[in-house]
Amino acid sequence: MNTPTEKLQKVLARAGFGSRREMETAITDGRVKVNGQVATLGDRIETRDRVTFDERPVNLRDADEVPRRVIMYNKPEGELCTRRDPEGRRTVFDRLPRLKGERWIAIGRLDINTSGLLLFTTDGELANRLMHPATQVEREYAVRVMGTVRQEHVTAMTEGVILEDGPARFTDVQEFGGEGINTWFHVVILEGRNREVRRLWESQELTVSRLKRVRYGNIFLDKRAKAGEWVELSQEEIDDLSQLAGLPARKVPELTPDEQNRWSRDKNKRRPVNAMRKPKNSRRSR
Repeated sequence: MNTPTEKLQKVLARAGFGSRREMETAITDGRVKVNGQVATLGDRIETRDRVTFDERPVNLRDADEVPRRVIMYNKPEGELCTRRDPEGRRTVFDRLPRLKGERWIAIGRLDINTSGLLLFTTDGELANRLMHPATQVEREYAVRVMGTVRQEHVTAMTEGVILEDGPARFTDVQEFGGEGINTWFHVVILEGRNREVRRLWESQELTVSRLKRVRYGNIFLDKRAKAGEWVELSQEEIDDLSQLAGLPARKVPELTPDEQNRWSRDKNKRRPVNAMRKPKNSRRSR
């Protein structure tokens, strides 16, 4: 009887080292070893294999052993969706609660000039399913457009246009008020290609001046998280995401007392952007 094997990048993502795409890059860069040998893309492993990532042992776990936590983060403009920036700029990971023995995996990305909803999870398989184009997860954005938007522009973008990386389209476009340079729309796409929303509007010679993601699948950005803040999703919300991804529900582990203290400290230290209280003006002496 053959021993079941899995793709190496899938196992690494499940262990919380990053998304499958990030793990494919790490394997290509020679950062992963299997049984003492540098791994190559396409390798499959068994649970008895010895795997290291950057010379650190990887704890191989079955899918149902991986804790499934999800947090919602309200990304401000100016933050990068990367773990480290060579120029020392602020990243979305700088503000997240610290984990012990696990890592937050971003479900999708937003460019530096885009704000709004970002989801992070400890479950690599959940992240991969929700990001995969075949899952057809809706992403909704609020867009402020400069220029006169005519019906033919909307028709073209919903029927589809050809971009440099292939055809793209909005599945829905709704006007949300304003006029001139302050006209707002809500648009929905089913993929997460780089700058796809901006490029679709640019194809009609229109410029996006503000862009904010307000929904990912069935999770809406709400008042629980102000700009620069995060909040842990409820069991019901995570179950809904799991169902959307075609995965069985799994009980969200309760935070240990140590984790509760650490997360509370992190939340108090990492204040939201532009939300620091200004000192009260001292009364002038009469």
